[in-house]
Amino acid sequence: MGAERAVRRRTLPTWVLVGVSTFFGLFYAYAVWNAIGFLATQASGPLGLNAYGWFVLLLAVLFPLAAFGVAFALGSRRSWWELALVLLAGLGLVAVFWLNVVAYSAVYGASLLG
Repeated sequence: MGAERAVRRRTLPTWVLVGVSTFFGLFYAYAVWNAIGFLATQASGPLGLNAYGWFVLLLAVLFPLAAFGVAFALGSRRSWWELALVLLAGLGLVAVFWLNVVAYSAVYGASLLG
């Protein structure tokens, strides 16, 4: 009577976890690739980048990686559609962050340059 039952969490099959994570991981990888390309373009321009410009654009490279890691950690123990939803929400955050970086670069681009 007083003994508590251990609640066993249902985990996803590995192939489902890998499939959903790979599908969304490709979009996160595209965001990283796009940020690296933008960083390389700005850094190799005629004026280069100052320290703050390097910080902002390197953060744009690292943010999708961190967002994917957090979203995967939060969703990996849930059902496949909840994992997909969490990864999609993280992808939305990455998109908003990227739009903020592009808008900041368009408006204050000269202050990022050397």
